Amino acid sequence: MTLFEQIDGAIKEAMKAKNEVVVSALRMVKSAMKNKQIDLGRSMTDEESIGVLRTIVKQYKDALKDFENAGRTDLAAKQKAEIELLEHYLPAPITGTLLEDMAKEVIAEMNATSKDIGKTMGAVMKKADGRADGNEVRSILQKLLS
Repeated sequence: MTLFEQIDGAIKEAMKAKNEVVVSALRMVKSAMKNKQIDLGRSMTDEESIGVLRTIVKQYKDALKDFENAGRTDLAAKQKAEIELLEHYLPAPITGTLLEDMAKEVIAEMNATSKDIGKTMGAVMKKADGRADGNEVRSILQKLLS
């Protein structure tokens, strides 16, 4: 079952349960996926669907920071709930020692120095296949390359 089909099924279940927050969030994701599908002119792969979902989660996280900075706890709570819901459909993120090991491998492959942090970061992010947080990668690389 594709990610698109999973989300479609979850929308139907949420509608039966009358859970408007879940229905609203998943409908928005489904709509974004449909738009991407139209742009591509074909059905999307799961990787492409995950890319769309990651973009939405990133936008939601940015909005969450804005809500928190503005003191809008009501909107922040709703945004947190939607982020948690959507992250359920994403592959598990790479963090901690696994990410650090990955960074060490890339540094060794590239013979990187402290001047190469940008190139190294791009290579680590590519190797992590979008499952790593850029701020965490930067922090690890700064520690390893200094």
